[in-house]
Amino acid sequence: MSTSRRNRTIATEREAASERAATLAAWRGVDLRPLEIARRDNTRPMGDLVKQVLNKVGLDRKQAETEIVKVWNEIIDPTITVHAQPDGIRNGTLFVNVSNSVWLSEIVRYHRRDILQRLQTSFGKKVIARISFRAG
Repeated sequence: MSTSRRNRTIATEREAASERAATLAAWRGVDLRPLEIARRDNTRPMGDLVKQVLNKVGLDRKQAETEIVKVWNEIIDPTITVHAQPDGIRNGTLFVNVSNSVWLSEIVRYHRRDILQRLQTSFGKKVIARISFRAG
């Protein structure tokens, strides 16, 4: 059955149901359609609700942030990780605290692209779009 034919059949069935409801309401003298609508079972599986709440809270992003901190020491050169540690991620920008301005200059000039590429390879460009280093 084609989609347009199926849609016409569904529309016809709805019209027939509406006509039946109107006939029953006239025969009873009372329109019970609002009560029938209110009594419908609008329950949803708990798993769907939990997924919605977790997506709204942004748990997947927060989990990625935690993973970044955990994996940082494994994927970045140990000489850099001694002096630079991730602080957090906001709106796709990873903020990294660097121990002093000398290392900040070194990392920004020579290692920024490599670090960003490694992190994007591991976590995706949507999670980490930019990286910002700051002394502190």
